[in-house]
Amino acid sequence: MKTEIIIRPIKISDAEKVLEIYRPYIENTNITFEYTVPNLEEWRERIETVSKQFPWLVAELEGDILGYAYAAKHRDRIAYQWCCEASVYLSDNAQGKGFAKILYEKLFEILKIQGYINVYAILTSPNTKSEKFHENFRFNDVGRFYKAGFKFNEWHHTRWMQLHLNEHEIPPSELIPFSEIEQSDEVQIILRNN
Repeated sequence: MKTEIIIRPIKISDAEKVLEIYRPYIENTNITFEYTVPNLEEWRERIETVSKQFPWLVAELEGDILGYAYAAKHRDRIAYQWCCEASVYLSDNAQGKGFAKILYEKLFEILKIQGYINVYAILTSPNTKSEKFHENFRFNDVGRFYKAGFKFNEWHHTRWMQLHLNEHEIPPSELIPFSEIEQSDEVQIILRNN
């Protein structure tokens, strides 16, 4: 019997496992510009805050969380409200198995339902693996910030990429918070279909 991957919304009880996936990215890479691993309480607060408005999804196989993807606010000014940023992180043993692709596909389908129009990925560059992954998702370049982040005693560039999720209607539709549609049939169908 083949075991299937489960994609589902994050729960607060997942916080510790998800933080353990993120920890090595902070401690050992320049993929994230965070310096310090958040404590568990701070991490739970992030999950609660983000999940009210945006999807935060986990990939689970046989009860083990292998990765996660989420969207978050792009900028504070009101005119940016139809834009968001997306991130995906995987554990070491989940790399190269298609989990990131599945997480992003589901994340973007839900963001479309919510009414988001633009999704951005802001990548440390060079990061060939992540850059190629986003290019394969049809993200387009929108710019580069040179020597934008200082970590591990050197300056790093960022590459900004954009994907259009919905049409740029005038006026744009009102956004639907994720917390209002999380249990809807439409979202449950998206999450179940692999």
